[in-house]
Amino acid sequence: VKTYTTSCDGDEQITGFYFPGDLIGLNALDTGFCPDSIKVLETTTVCKLAFEQLDELSTSLPKLRRQILKTMSKEICNEQHMLQLLANNSADERIATFLLRLSNRFKARGFSSLRFRLPMSRNEIGNYLGLTVETVSRVFTRMQKNQLIQVDNKEIEILQIKDLQSLASC
Repeated sequence: VKTYTTSCDGDEQITGFYFPGDLIGLNALDTGFCPDSIKVLETTTVCKLAFEQLDELSTSLPKLRRQILKTMSKEICNEQHMLQLLANNSADERIATFLLRLSNRFKARGFSSLRFRLPMSRNEIGNYLGLTVETVSRVFTRMQKNQLIQVDNKEIEILQIKDLQSLASC
């Protein structure tokens, strides 16, 4: 799933990509209104839960409340990291960081951290990272040439994770 905002001119800005188990719409807790639009990128099941229901459940389940707070904290950290990434990093560093973050997210869900499918297009990756689709394609080609990754359509295999981490300045 991707979230995005649309400017007055109709331009779309992707604000996030979500995977199974992720909570979408936490930014609506303050106002009761989610400023993002949501689009499903692949076959997805979504469980809609009103904040009042979640709040009531978390009152009776302290572990759930702690998990929600941890999730919100992680979202804040991810947003801060994203701002830093966009402000200070080259295209190669942005894409390396993006791939490593995806790798970590897949690993956390019990999937392979080295081989995974990108549900988003090159254009969507570029939009999210503040890059053109041509730049994303050039960086992917360069990373393949340097044998950091192998790309087959939307399938990515990380071949040299240490080198990718080095490129991302991790």
